[in-house]
Amino acid sequence: MSLKLLPRARHFKLAAFRDCRVKASEDQIARSLEGNWQEDLLFVLKQEQDGYEFCQKQMAECDRQLAQYLQQREDRSQGATLPEEKRKGRLKKKRANKPQFDLHAELFRITGTDLTRIDSIDVMTAMTVISEAGWDMSKWETEHHFVSWLRLCPENRISGAKVIGKGRLPTNNPISIALKIAASTLRLSKTYLGAQFRRFRTRLGAPIAIKAMAAKLARLVYRMLRYGMKYVDQGAVFYEAQHRQLQIKQLKWKAVNLGFRIVQAPAA
Repeated sequence: MSLKLLPRARHFKLAAFRDCRVKASEDQIARSLEGNWQEDLLFVLKQEQDGYEFCQKQMAECDRQLAQYLQQREDRSQGATLPEEKRKGRLKKKRANKPQFDLHAELFRITGTDLTRIDSIDVMTAMTVISEAGWDMSKWETEHHFVSWLRLCPENRISGAKVIGKGRLPTNNPISIALKIAASTLRLSKTYLGAQFRRFRTRLGAPIAIKAMAAKLARLVYRMLRYGMKYVDQGAVFYEAQHRQLQIKQLKWKAVNLGFRIVQAPAA
């Protein structure tokens, strides 16, 4: 009797580990696990499990080495503490296979600034920037030189002081790729950068808008690392109001050139 009940007990034990988002009940999952398992397939499954555990062990070893390396770097935080994360969307955001130590705090300690305050830039994106470019931005004279090094600037073909054509600058720079991925996540963001990205996307199309926003993120990263600038999101509403004022200013300028004058209509 016990031998017959043992396999079914295992099924319920496995079903208890189901993801909370799965709609099927534990009983349904346990019944679906019943079957005639072939020895060769069980062997393959064991090999896959062993391979997974080996990879996890290797990743844990990499985390230990990385943590040890970062702890040996100079502390540039000047005793400051990492700002508390209060943004709701960022609190829930987690990345798979993230380091098993507080990488966020270590990056803040060795750079003296928190790059994740910039919307769409998470800890792993910040780590990519620091590992590839370092924390010292003085290697590039201006932020424009940094953007050009990342090949995120437009390729303007100029002749006689006039732009006669534009091309694309392909790049395999890990920072450029990471910033483009970060920029693409701004599509639904209710932030200043999110509103700007959506306007770029409407006017220029997705590929050009992503590259333009990646260049914007690169400039913000440069300013924070070199000058210690603190980034504060002003919100999508502020951007829309700012853009509206710009449109009104352009309309008035066009009207004056055409001999007209624009008068604002009284509020209803």
